[in-house]
Amino acid sequence: MPKQTTATLGNTPSTPAGDGQQLSRSLSNRHIQLIAIGGAIGTGLFMGSGKTISAAGPSVIFVYMIIGFMLFFVMRAMGELLLSNLHYKSFSDFAADLLGPWAGFFTGWTYWFCWVITGIADVIAIAGYSQELWPGLPLWIPGLATIAILLLLNLTTVKAFGETEFWFALVKIIAIAALIIVGLFMIFSGFSSEAGPASFTNLWSHGGFFPNEFMGFVAGFQIAVFAFVGIELVGTTAAEAKDPEKNLPKAINSIPVRVLLFYVGALIILMSVIPWTQFAAGHSPFIAMFSLAGLGAAATVVNLVVLTSAMSSANSGIYSTSRMVYGLAQEGDAPSVFNSLSGRKVPRNALFLSCVLLLSGVVLMYAGQDIGKAFDMVTTVSAVCFVFVWSIILASYIAFRKRRPQLHDASKFKMPGGIPMVWVVFAFFGFVLWTLTTQPDTLLALLATPLWFIVLGVAWFILRRRPAHLARYAKFQAELRSEKDAVDSVAAR
Repeated sequence: MPKQTTATLGNTPSTPAGDGQQLSRSLSNRHIQLIAIGGAIGTGLFMGSGKTISAAGPSVIFVYMIIGFMLFFVMRAMGELLLSNLHYKSFSDFAADLLGPWAGFFTGWTYWFCWVITGIADVIAIAGYSQELWPGLPLWIPGLATIAILLLLNLTTVKAFGETEFWFALVKIIAIAALIIVGLFMIFSGFSSEAGPASFTNLWSHGGFFPNEFMGFVAGFQIAVFAFVGIELVGTTAAEAKDPEKNLPKAINSIPVRVLLFYVGALIILMSVIPWTQFAAGHSPFIAMFSLAGLGAAATVVNLVVLTSAMSSANSGIYSTSRMVYGLAQEGDAPSVFNSLSGRKVPRNALFLSCVLLLSGVVLMYAGQDIGKAFDMVTTVSAVCFVFVWSIILASYIAFRKRRPQLHDASKFKMPGGIPMVWVVFAFFGFVLWTLTTQPDTLLALLATPLWFIVLGVAWFILRRRPAHLARYAKFQAELRSEKDAVDSVAAR
């Protein structure tokens, strides 16, 4: 048995576009690692954690640990599948190959929709926090400026995206590290304020770890799931990553450490310095803690970090949606106008589509009276759609184990727990969807989400019989089969 059946295919390019061009493998290990970290540290941590803490109390620590634990297995399943055939550009490719063309269509367009919605939420967040820094600033100015800047960055090269996301992620890491260091100093130096002394006892001395009982704990999941949106982003970089067999496993395996440090560590410090009863929805706990420490300038800096975090998320959204539409166009599931690359090997037309749709975030801010409510609505819809995408990844893994057992046996990056763990994660996703029914605002968004799948179903019914779609999908399948045959021939030797 060879060390790794895909090793001989390490230089296999992504599927050629209609014009013969290919996505460029320009993302190095440091890019992949920081993109993975940036994806794990979402806007939800900086913006949404105030609402999560106020709802669940200290039990929010367990909420983040449980979600991170479950999603680690989703990422391991995704990693095994992507590395089983380097012709896969993303998870929509292996969904189409293993579950059928409908799965690639639904997964690709739903993931695109997820990031468009998330990008809209980020534009809303950027506008809201820009007004805190510059009172009286019209909402449309930061919204349009953000979209224009990110479009220009993404139009250059994929390496420019990698560099931008590298520095965005680094800023977030430094901010969280600074919060932990300052918080530990406040705790061990006996710091005291109007809220009381900074102490680890604050974690259990204000009603215990579960002050709002089980339903308060449940409420934490509604908001916290959105904080993990983007954790699968490393999977969309597969076609543009150098040495994916080495870099993707390293990025995925570091997820538990990231969750413990950036989520659990930061939340423990926040609730130790300031009792959980002092936090409220719509206010960043990070800014509150630095302000309490008398570091007014630092609080302003954290405000800028929150803006950077939202910019990072929007940047990831523009990148991932453009690659997903490009891949869908290659398979005949999107208009052929998106099946082309610029001279810099960037899917330019797909990028323009994503940015035009993000402009709806500016419209949404003016249509409603409450930025917070608009943010909550779009983040709930986004979270539900991401749960669907994560579920398709797991369903594809089950199909992979049944149809390609020889590739699973040869893999050096097997998913821990195998099929039984998949069903555990499915049960957890069912629990998450149930939590969204327990509050009126999240229930409304949950009930609205099926409209998207109805639209997709109608589009698929019309599209699936078109000759152009059938021809492109047949070509896509032939390329995947040739790749599989090459892998099998290596395994047989």
